Order: sequence, then structure tokens, then C-alpha cells
Amino acid sequence: MNRKMKIVFMVPLGILAMALFVFVGGEIVQHLWNWLLPGLFGWHLITFWQALGLLILCRILFGGFGMHGPRGPKMRGRMKDGCEPMTPEERERVRERMRERFGFGPSPTESKGQG
Repeated sequence: MNRKMKIVFMVPLGILAMALFVFVGGEIVQHLWNWLLPGLFGWHLITFWQALGLLILCRILFGGFGMHGPRGPKMRGRMKDGCEPMTPEERERVRERMRERFGFGPSPTESKGQG
């Protein structure tokens, strides 16, 4: 099979897999909600579309589904590799800029001078 035939075959298969994933995810959220929450808290039952909306909302607010960017151990390793060749003065300058940019409060040198 040549490359063009593989693409023609894989695109519809990928779309079908995504649709199946969305359907199964919505069904799972709906069944769990309707099984647990009305009995525990007296909340109303929800429809499939409301469950799908909840799933999307949770994905937006909390992330998930294993689709994270370059965070965690990989990112820490890259940051460590980038900081190793720096002198202590360069590292302190980077820390200062981070504190200023992200508002982590006064630096250790500022707090020493104010005391």
C-alpha cells in the first residue's frame, strides 16, 4: 500500500476513533453522574449532551486525557541542562528576572537590605 492509500484509509479511521472516544466518554460521565449524584446529593439526572459538556468543561479547567505539553520531569531536565553552564551570578540574575516577571515577592538580596 502506498502512502496516499494509507492516508485515505487512516483519516476516516481516526475520525471514527475520535467520535467513538467522545461518545464513550460522554456515556461514562452520564452514567456515573446519574448513578452517584442523585442518590448522594439529590441532584437531577443529566442527559448525554450535558455529560459531554461537563467532560469538555473539566478538560478545559483541569486538563487531562494525558495530552500535556512539555511539563514535569522532561521540562525540569531541560531547565537543569540550561542552568548548568551558568555561573552563580548568571543564575541569580535569571532568578531575579523570574521574580520580577511572575511576582514571587522580594528577592533574598532585597529582604536583607530592608532588615
